[in-house]
Amino acid sequence: MSRVIVVGAGVVGLTCAVRLLEAGHRVDVVARDLPLETTSVVAAALVHPYLAGPVDLVERWTARSQAVFTALAAQDDRAGVRVLPGTDVGHGDAVAPVVDMPRYLPWLVARVEALGGTVTRLNLAALPDHGDVVVNCSGLGARLLGGDHTVVPVAGQVVVVEQVGLERWALDGRDGRPPTYVVPREREIVLGGTDDAGEWSRTPSPQVAADIVERATALVPALAHARVLRHRVGLRPARPVVRLERRGRVVHCYGHGGSGVTLSWGCADDVVGLLQD
Repeated sequence: MSRVIVVGAGVVGLTCAVRLLEAGHRVDVVARDLPLETTSVVAAALVHPYLAGPVDLVERWTARSQAVFTALAAQDDRAGVRVLPGTDVGHGDAVAPVVDMPRYLPWLVARVEALGGTVTRLNLAALPDHGDVVVNCSGLGARLLGGDHTVVPVAGQVVVVEQVGLERWALDGRDGRPPTYVVPREREIVLGGTDDAGEWSRTPSPQVAADIVERATALVPALAHARVLRHRVGLRPARPVVRLERRGRVVHCYGHGGSGVTLSWGCADDVVGLLQD
């Protein structure tokens, strides 16, 4: 089996590391930002594809991830995954996994370490030249590390409010506006959102926050008096299509847009397959 260096400690990098370790490879994860510092921790993490292509692969990757998350919800309370009912306005009621990212990312790290892998902070100027294989899950870092300027930030602002007894998610992506979403966790609720392409700032806007709360409350009136806990902005690594391919000793896996969580297990399985091939 190979020694693999995974670059990137967001949800995609950590999930790839887990699958590679399970396949018997030696794996070390290196990243400038540790998991709870990444865009992944900001995600509302309703397992539902957004800002990612191509459509056929996204559907397959999503289906695989939904199956894994559904199993995790039933098997391991520590992972912070629940399967909840909800409403996608214009499409009807559905059930979908919801992932509590501040709980789930440490769970992934613990899984990596239990399997014998490591997660280390390392500020890279280029992809590593050691290891048998490098898996590039660097997200926006692929602009530098992969020389790929088709990867652009799409800023997403969220407002986190107190839990008010809500156990259903709601999503409204109609009318070409940024989607409005309300995603409950056990102890808090994530409200969103925005999709500002090309925006690099991670500073929350009070005006945008007020608009998010207004839209979310119109969608779910029970939020009318929910206390705001915090504001966050994440920079989604968007690309015309997800890049998942092998070039020599480098496997590229980035450009997941707003679907990093949603596509993570499906993409990780394909990464393992590329090493086996």
